[in-house]
Amino acid sequence: MRSAGVPILLNNSQSSVQPAPEVDLPQSLDQLLDCLDRAADQEDVSFGDMIEAVGERSFAPVLLVPALAVVTPLSGIPLFSSLCGISIALVSLQSLLGRRHLWLPDWITSRSTKGQRVRNAIDWMRKPARWLDSISRDRLTLLVRRPSSWVVFVLCLICGALMPFLELVPFSSSILGGAVSLFAFAILVGDGLIAVLACLFVMAGFSVPYLVFAT
Repeated sequence: MRSAGVPILLNNSQSSVQPAPEVDLPQSLDQLLDCLDRAADQEDVSFGDMIEAVGERSFAPVLLVPALAVVTPLSGIPLFSSLCGISIALVSLQSLLGRRHLWLPDWITSRSTKGQRVRNAIDWMRKPARWLDSISRDRLTLLVRRPSSWVVFVLCLICGALMPFLELVPFSSSILGGAVSLFAFAILVGDGLIAVLACLFVMAGFSVPYLVFAT
């Protein structure tokens, strides 16, 4: 278990903290789910375990972990959407600040759940993940490369920051989680068209609270 304030290393740099052994960064959603599945092959799995499993040298795979989680049935766990939203906001903010080290507080990385529950959620994601992998390709890459990617991370930051406030609004957190998942996936594979699709999810996520409270 990490102590509070210890950074999760992103990119190689000198540090007094011994980093975990490097793993190959996933190049697709299916590969990322494979990494998470291996991490969940234990009785209890922590959020920190899942972050380490996808590799800690790039923000996009790390961002995908809480974003995908809030889309799955795991979002039914009380306050789970809030935890994921805060994680998404922290990762997005640190990417915008150009940090080389990702820092997450211990109260986030140490949160754990049953490994079987995580594996069930991963199985639930397999089919849509493979479909997205099959349609993704290099296109409109300017939309997901700097400086345009800053806009993507700002939108991810907003989506994450709103999730704790939308905990009780049906489907809203999962829709915003879907948007962040698509944004992170678009950056991971260099597909700007996926980022455009994510913007539609953002608009849908923002419209749900309005429809709920307006009726």
